[in-house]
Amino acid sequence: MPFQKGHKLGAKKKLERLLDKDAIAFKGYLGQKEKLKAVPDWQERLREFVDQLISDLPKND
Repeated sequence: MPFQKGHKLGAKKKLERLLDKDAIAFKGYLGQKEKLKAVPDWQERLREFVDQLISDLPKND
């Protein structure tokens, strides 16, 4: 029996920060998608890497 919309059962991950409703997407090299999905906790690690990448930008004040 499938879950109904708005059900209160099931696991919900508690994130420290809210997620944007729009996805960040880019084209990777051939084979990267499958390898990336094999990495444990790859989505959270990628989010942290993006934050680090942004913070490395020079400040244009």
